[in-house]
Amino acid sequence: MAIAYAPGKVILFGEHAVVYGRPAIAAPVAQVRAQATVQDAPPGSGLTLVAADLGETHVLGAPPSDAMRALEVTARNTLARLGLASPPDLRITIRSDIPIGRGMGSGAAVATALVRALAMHLGAPLPPDEVSRIVYETEIIHHGTPSGVDNTVIAHEQPVYFVRGQGMERFRVGRAFRLAIADTGIYSPTRVAVGDVRAAWQADPARYDALFDAIGTVVVAARRAIEAGDVVALGPLMQRNQALLREMGVSAPELERLIAAAQDAGAPGAKLVGAGRGGNMIALLEPGGEAEVIAALQAAGAARVLVTTVA
Repeated sequence: MAIAYAPGKVILFGEHAVVYGRPAIAAPVAQVRAQATVQDAPPGSGLTLVAADLGETHVLGAPPSDAMRALEVTARNTLARLGLASPPDLRITIRSDIPIGRGMGSGAAVATALVRALAMHLGAPLPPDEVSRIVYETEIIHHGTPSGVDNTVIAHEQPVYFVRGQGMERFRVGRAFRLAIADTGIYSPTRVAVGDVRAAWQADPARYDALFDAIGTVVVAARRAIEAGDVVALGPLMQRNQALLREMGVSAPELERLIAAAQDAGAPGAKLVGAGRGGNMIALLEPGGEAEVIAALQAAGAARVLVTTVA
């Protein structure tokens, strides 16, 4: 039996603009994770995928449901990468406590755990770059036009500076900082928001390219601040990034309510994460002020609040 895990993630700066070649910064969130367990199965039974949280089971080769299609593609691509022409007799069980449609990379994390566990069980563990490449193919199913951020940061499990087409750069966090991650409770599929932004960009490319450029400038400044340990500079940069995302049309009243609550409680900055239109937001926490911000987020209707350290 082999068991593998993968964390969630948050984009700290740069969502949406990253799809159009501007940089983004993302970090893993170890407080939530996906798990895949691989066990040998009886001869002739084939490869069975069990999505425990969904209550669905699928045998490779049978027509998959919409919910199981990404898992089938991930398993097939992993087997192909390992040079196996036919599926072995295995039973793979997948579980995850990463909320779906909340900008935390749930689909990429599930795929990463699956790739890792399957390769490990077959005696050929893959390096993070290879895992990321396989998972990117799964991300196409989930998002249509994925940026590559989710598979990269989750497969490598460390903060990254990412530019589409140029890959990722690991960089030093000069001083650890803490974030509250608050869930609006609203499901927001990435594919829909990304598609809407693409349509808006096609209708008015000059305006949206200017927005993307402005976000890219924020991301570059944020990387400098993070590397220098200048946590104080991050709050205003988060506020600027959120203002640009708001202008882009991907915020939502529920997000704005949580952002305002966090800032009123003393958070130096807060913004949506991921596709927006719901999902999660993040708030920068100051030492000694965490409890107040968390309480304010809960009072403002957050369905769940996590705290993570970026280091």
